[in-house]
Amino acid sequence: AAEAAQKAAAQNKPQPRPQPRPKPRPADPTPTPPPPSSNGGVSAVLAYARAQVGKPYLWGAEGPDSFDCSGLTMRAWQQAGVNLSHYTGAQWGETSRVAISELQPGDLVFYGSSGESSHHVGLYVGGDQMIEAPHAGANVRYASIYRSDLLPYGGRP
Repeated sequence: AAEAAQKAAAQNKPQPRPQPRPKPRPADPTPTPPPPSSNGGVSAVLAYARAQVGKPYLWGAEGPDSFDCSGLTMRAWQQAGVNLSHYTGAQWGETSRVAISELQPGDLVFYGSSGESSHHVGLYVGGDQMIEAPHAGANVRYASIYRSDLLPYGGRP
């Protein structure tokens, strides 16, 4: 009797009804690519800069075999779809101000008496370190950001 009651209850149990399928949305006739994500973008920037370590400094160079300081930061940020000028003072003007204590990897650090007239720029990588193309006779390298002419604000592209 118990077995018959279980079978009857199972047969009387409502069966799930199939749900209607959602209608597909029409495709956008002119899709626009999404903006680069800040995480993926910065990762590409840093990976590019790291790959240049050891290449020689050459004034006015923007890769692929040698770099000056602003040529390195310009090419690194191109990897994230950001266009910066090949001039340190212009990069100051093309970025948002960030206090040195608030720097994040990918930010730019500037050196000189003012941002507009800065004479050097490096790419902050974290831990008070940057990747820079320092000067003639040296190679792209990791270095401390702290020098006597470090400006109190960096730049965020």
